Amino acid sequence: MEFSQAELDDLQRRLDATRWPDQLPGVEWSYGVERGRLQDVVEYWRTSYDWRRFENKLNAYPQHVTEIDGQQVHFVHTTSGGIPLLLMHGWPGSGTDFLDLIEPLQDTFDLVIPTMPGFGLSGPTTATGWGTERIAKAWVTLMEQLGYERYGVHGYDWGGRIAPVLARLVPDRVIGLHLDGYLAFPKGEDLTEAEQQRLSGLDKWQSERSGYAAIQSTRPQTLAYALNDSPVGQLAWNLEWYDDYGNKVGAISNDQILDSVTLTWLTRTAGSSGRIYREAQDSWGAEVDYCPVPTELAVFPGDSTVRKLVERELNVVHYNEFDRGGHFAALEAPDLVIEDLHAFFGKL
Repeated sequence: MEFSQAELDDLQRRLDATRWPDQLPGVEWSYGVERGRLQDVVEYWRTSYDWRRFENKLNAYPQHVTEIDGQQVHFVHTTSGGIPLLLMHGWPGSGTDFLDLIEPLQDTFDLVIPTMPGFGLSGPTTATGWGTERIAKAWVTLMEQLGYERYGVHGYDWGGRIAPVLARLVPDRVIGLHLDGYLAFPKGEDLTEAEQQRLSGLDKWQSERSGYAAIQSTRPQTLAYALNDSPVGQLAWNLEWYDDYGNKVGAISNDQILDSVTLTWLTRTAGSSGRIYREAQDSWGAEVDYCPVPTELAVFPGDSTVRKLVERELNVVHYNEFDRGGHFAALEAPDLVIEDLHAFFGKL
């Protein structure tokens, strides 16, 4: 993977020509991404960030491009003769979210790390319909093409939503599911005070944080024009999540944030990656069949995972709460994810 210097020069020109909006005094993060924080990251992007470093990091691992169901799919594949393990990312990242996991895991696992259609190096989707089930079917096909009859699956965010769909499609092939931050909605159950507190994040999401999802699930094309034309606009749209709406500024490094944002910028996939919210909007809160595949729930600070609610849907055999990390656990606390994957699949 290598992008031309002309593309990087164009990005530099756009960053240099940024037209900044005003910000009301004293509002900090309450109206959106705080301007001072965004300006600091943009200044780092303009003057210090090294895209070629990230290219070299990715290119250290074997990459492939294939076509599945009419869509280009990029994936990293390492082989050691170990347990096949499919790693599934979420929005707004890509398969490269897992780069820091590869070396510590690759001696134990055959790693398959695809990038979802519409994201990053898989390029924009070329047709409608790329929701959770179609992506799950694509990953089943990918694992078949690679010759894997049995394999484990890990996912977070959208990857965590798609993983159980895949397991329901082929339960005899999936050794186990390892899910970060999986959410099941309450349906009148009696909940303890601690469980209610964990679910309180849903109220905050609905009242304060759901705007991005509402736009992407209804009018993604309108948003795409702005994101595809302004690198700073795209950075702001993603930074809000990486910085946890101002609550965890710096938990994910500027380099890690810009690796993801720059990849999305160079592949022109900010708009198409957001389309998954439109394509898969019916999957949230939908009734699902019980899945018997052994499942571990890895719960990080800020997650709204309640075991008894998930057990309606999945065969939860292990539940592990961590005191650090967060929604982007592979970026924030890769050591914990690595340790937990080894422990869970080692038992299976």
